[in-house]
Amino acid sequence: MDTRSCIFITGAATGIGRATARLFAQRGWFVGLADIDQAALLTLSQELGAQSATPLHLDVTSSDDWHLALKKFHSLCGRLDVLVNNAGILISGPFESNALSRHHALVDVNLKGMLNGCFHAKPYLSSTPRARVINLSSTAAVYGQASLATYSSTKFAVRGLTEGLNVEWQKDDIRVMDIMPLYVRTGMVKDLNARSADRLGVRLTAEDVARVIWKAADFKGSYGKVHWPVGLQAIWLYRLTSLTPDWLARFIARRIAS
Repeated sequence: MDTRSCIFITGAATGIGRATARLFAQRGWFVGLADIDQAALLTLSQELGAQSATPLHLDVTSSDDWHLALKKFHSLCGRLDVLVNNAGILISGPFESNALSRHHALVDVNLKGMLNGCFHAKPYLSSTPRARVINLSSTAAVYGQASLATYSSTKFAVRGLTEGLNVEWQKDDIRVMDIMPLYVRTGMVKDLNARSADRLGVRLTAEDVARVIWKAADFKGSYGKVHWPVGLQAIWLYRLTSLTPDWLARFIARRIAS
């Protein structure tokens, strides 16, 4: 079994997941690369090498996939220091312009996928000292976003799950945190139809987010540090809406999106 710290990353084949896998591997961790995209997963696995990473097939909407992937990873490592729930999808544009099935798919991947992961990972996390879960949320969980309503809803749910489990699992020595970037230059924002992206720009890189995930994984302070905005824009949006009354937060959100 591997004696190094071990991290399991969903959506690891591309974007933020890939950047995070590369960063942790570079810093000596053993990385579980979990994704449904087998071709991209194999490419990344070959890049990092068998001594640093292992590829794992995972459809996050499948409870059975989660059970098998985590069991295989734990058999290699004997521990689970960090679970990064990164896998996610996005739709944009007017709410009614997307088929209902696509809205349901967002809930299945972005929320149910994360629930599956937390549930199946809990025994492995509990047996690893100072373990933690890092969930990918968004500044869309600060105030509901026009043209991103369902995506925003799933990220609010991620925020609630994170806050609740961070309290509940403290007794098990497990921290639960979330990462809140604004728009990130990945394939997810291709053909994005949201006025807020035009106004605020797509400034962050996947590597920017990966560095904040590293800080969260290495953080040794209070359990009260739960939310991690990424970049100055996200930090100010988070602080501003946390301090302002609802009417002003809605006004700010409307100005950004219209």
